[in-house]
Amino acid sequence: MDSTRVLLVEDEVDAREILSFYLNTIFEDVVVAVDGQEALEIFEENLKNNKYFDLVLTDIKMPRLNGMDMIEKMLELVENQKFIIVSAYKDEEKLFKSINFRVLGYFIKPINVDNMMEILKKAKVEVLKEKKKSKKLLKINKDYRYSLNQKLLYSNTSLVKLSKKETQLLYVLIKNIGKIVTIKECKLALWNDENKSDTTFRTVMKRLKDKISANDFILSLKGQGYTIEKIV
Repeated sequence: MDSTRVLLVEDEVDAREILSFYLNTIFEDVVVAVDGQEALEIFEENLKNNKYFDLVLTDIKMPRLNGMDMIEKMLELVENQKFIIVSAYKDEEKLFKSINFRVLGYFIKPINVDNMMEILKKAKVEVLKEKKKSKKLLKINKDYRYSLNQKLLYSNTSLVKLSKKETQLLYVLIKNIGKIVTIKECKLALWNDENKSDTTFRTVMKRLKDKISANDFILSLKGQGYTIEKIV
């Protein structure tokens, strides 16, 4: 069975202890942070070691860095990160905003244990389902594999760390394997702006190609665009 990792972010001591206890009854590895800033630092440190959290459970109102700002920063690092939000306030605006953040659940303090357990169990099912899909990797060449579901690139068994824009660019090319993707199409996909400067685009492309230099699979076709050759 796959191991699941959760990052709990909660500044209130009592709530943190309760959530930590119940999370440990469902998930195999639970890491705890006392505010958004500490959580972001833990998140970044794990990424440096090619470690990911399947789920981040976070409060909204916290010192140093609030939950929403923390989520936005984490999504810049891992575009498909999943979250559960817990808050003392039933804030509809934040709730609607959170829909765009790949949120699997949302519950209000004081915590109702039955409701919380139901949400956590459903979240684990979703996480395991995602993990199962991610194992089906597309072979690009002898060195690189790609998870279409998670938009993650692997060099042999190691994750290749890509920025948000690099991830988006690679995804556009992967979706169009065997076809030429014009620079205009790339700009629209990355910025929804075909007039974005060529310099900005070339910077993203260069950084992406630098990260796959061991066996570069992106072909530049002068005056046409870019392509990844069809995989046989």
